[in-house]
Amino acid sequence: MTLQNLEEQMNCSDVESMLKKYYLPTAYTIEFIFGLLGNSVVLFGYIFCLKNWSSGSIYLFNLCISDFVFLCTFPLLVKKYINEEWTFGDFLCKCNIYLFHENLYTSILFLAFISVDRYMLIKYPFRDHILQRKSTAIMISLGIWILVSLEISPILIFVKQVEDKNVTKCLDYANSGDATWSLVYSLCLTFTGFVIPLCVIWIFYMKITCFIKKRNQQLPNRASLEKPVTIVVLAATMFSIFFTPYHVMRNLKIASRTESWTLSTCSQMTLTSVYIVTRPIAYLNSMINPVFYFLMGDNFREMLLAKIKRIYTSLKCTFNSRWP
Repeated sequence: MTLQNLEEQMNCSDVESMLKKYYLPTAYTIEFIFGLLGNSVVLFGYIFCLKNWSSGSIYLFNLCISDFVFLCTFPLLVKKYINEEWTFGDFLCKCNIYLFHENLYTSILFLAFISVDRYMLIKYPFRDHILQRKSTAIMISLGIWILVSLEISPILIFVKQVEDKNVTKCLDYANSGDATWSLVYSLCLTFTGFVIPLCVIWIFYMKITCFIKKRNQQLPNRASLEKPVTIVVLAATMFSIFFTPYHVMRNLKIASRTESWTLSTCSQMTLTSVYIVTRPIAYLNSMINPVFYFLMGDNFREMLLAKIKRIYTSLKCTFNSRWP
């Protein structure tokens, strides 16, 4: 190895270590604070404010639960990267990575069904289709939880706590297990859990657009249906920005570990660094998802604000009566 190659390898290693020590803890802390706050407010709103539930609100409530549970694991991740060591045991290591993938793929499927629900809303505004029934939405939501739980269960086999130079580490899925089998499973997971739902979202976006265009030509004075389009466009955009880079880089990272790939040490570290960058981007969905709850309608925003106003007024009156 030449001196120049050694210097390049050290520079690549520095980038990877800096990302783990500073970028990941900072990104996870921001996502934890804002994500937990937003999802807590939304959970409060759905439990205490929303009286008339629809199929769409059921999907969103389940999406919120998934985000909230996953965000509660972020303090473990932050401490892991700050201390550069995993100190919580093998069980929590597996749980942490399992919950990430559970959240990722339940979020994707719930967003896909929200897109379907928005299309059904503009085509059947009186909610008389079987897919718009609350009982159907509950069964679909239950099915999503069961399907994803079974789909990602092999991750528990691949992932484990390891000892490296007397330091305990909890390796993520892309760095764990047999590379060949991990790659096969990752590609299957990418296709069934990401590509197919993404196609569903774009298909229903096009169906909504065509339906609205046709309706506007026939009945130009009817009320605007921009909100369902906005929701589906937002869902499709989130898919593209948040989830695509992660899935591409995860598969490349696993593929780089196979014997058929011959990358230099620096190239391997560069690929790892890019993969590290994409992980918090994929987690952003848990922080951004509350935006959907305020766009969906169902009077959710109005009822939540009214509830908060009543609580504020009650607290103010109590405070004034005790300390006039």
